[in-house]
Amino acid sequence: MAKQDRKRPAAPPSKGGRPARSGNPAVRSQRPTDQPKSAVEAGTGQRGRAGNAAPATEPVRVRLDLPGLLPPDGAEYPHVLRTAQYAWWRSALGVVFGLSLFLLMTTLISQAVVALVWATTAADYSYKAYFAEAYAFRRPIGMLALNLAISTLIPISWLLITMVHQVAPRWLSSVQPRLRWRYLWICMGVAVIALNAALLLSLLVTEPLHFHMQQGFWGFFAVILLTSPIQAAAEEVFFRGYLMQALGSLFSRPWFGVIVSSAVFALFHGTQNVPLFIDRLAFGLLAAILVWKTGGLEAGIAAHVVNNVFAYTIAGLTGSIAELRAIQQITWSTAAFDVGGFALFAVLAYLIARRLKLRTRVDLSTLRAAS
Repeated sequence: MAKQDRKRPAAPPSKGGRPARSGNPAVRSQRPTDQPKSAVEAGTGQRGRAGNAAPATEPVRVRLDLPGLLPPDGAEYPHVLRTAQYAWWRSALGVVFGLSLFLLMTTLISQAVVALVWATTAADYSYKAYFAEAYAFRRPIGMLALNLAISTLIPISWLLITMVHQVAPRWLSSVQPRLRWRYLWICMGVAVIALNAALLLSLLVTEPLHFHMQQGFWGFFAVILLTSPIQAAAEEVFFRGYLMQALGSLFSRPWFGVIVSSAVFALFHGTQNVPLFIDRLAFGLLAAILVWKTGGLEAGIAAHVVNNVFAYTIAGLTGSIAELRAIQQITWSTAAFDVGGFALFAVLAYLIARRLKLRTRVDLSTLRAAS
């Protein structure tokens, strides 16, 4: 570019002091060779070919055929929403809307599903009693209704990030931005081994399991296999995805989003004693740190899916799913084994991410124009 400028004589200045417009259409349409050819505003801090940072007063514009605003180049996962048009009130508004929609939709959808099934299959039975049994997970329809209701957290998160922040929903998956399926499936296998190893170890120092399949187990098992993975993934997309990004964008340090989103996750599980709260808080923190340090939701989704599927399946084979649903307290020793299993998984998942050389920061130079 510099060599071409030296060979071509500069256009003479006009009378008003501005450079005259060249009469050569090729010159008028000339695009600098170091500017990308396709189009959306990037955040500030983008580096050019020479490696010099763009001036703070004049953000670099990268042309990419991608929907929505782009995060800053080099941003970590909790800071993805710090776009060129970032405003703190957008994040605060999104958090309030998200939590409100979560409470509203889980209530409306779960009640609607239970009412529909009652009206079509058990209308001669008292609705009050039927709903109480379903809500307590003494009927499979109760688990199905709640899982479907919680699954709406995925479209809620997509709606919030699109409408409030004008960012494409795929930035919720990872900094690449997409779901890295290979890493997800590897983490799923690791979670099966690590979490169940912790469970078996805990049984050596507590009461052993006695297998006796509960009544209606196969109906519950079908619901668990078909809907629990989606329900667990939805919680990760909302709590470790949108909520952590929205809260994390409020401060320059990602820790605020990591800690607060984990605390909200634990509190939303209802009444619980201190060991059970610490158990859930620790899971939330470890999952959030994994998302931050690996650049995506895959490890958190894997751990959450495996934990929920195996916990409810084992409960149905050894006692009652309703008992697991109603649990409000555990011992410190049980919490210690749970947290130990989560911690073991977290270390292994992090090491695997390092081995796979997963990207942990946004790299706008790797994005390709949409086909």
